[in-house]
Amino acid sequence: MADRTFKLVELVGSSDQSIQQAVRNAIKRASKSLKGISWFEVTQIRGHVTDGDVSQFQVTLKVGFRIMDEGELAG
Repeated sequence: MADRTFKLVELVGSSDQSIQQAVRNAIKRASKSLKGISWFEVTQIRGHVTDGDVSQFQVTLKVGFRIMDEGELAG
């Protein structure tokens, strides 16, 4: 197995449906510009309340992605 190096970034995702959907929204959007996303860790969960009801979920994620060489990026 080849040596691998990973980069760690922090993302914030939101959803008016659920915490899980907020995570999925963040990962889906990030995967459009970051290649090699391998894992995530939820570090914070927040929400917004409107008129006594939860109106939005917000999560902060640590996301790890593999730094690729030129050959992997071209393919």
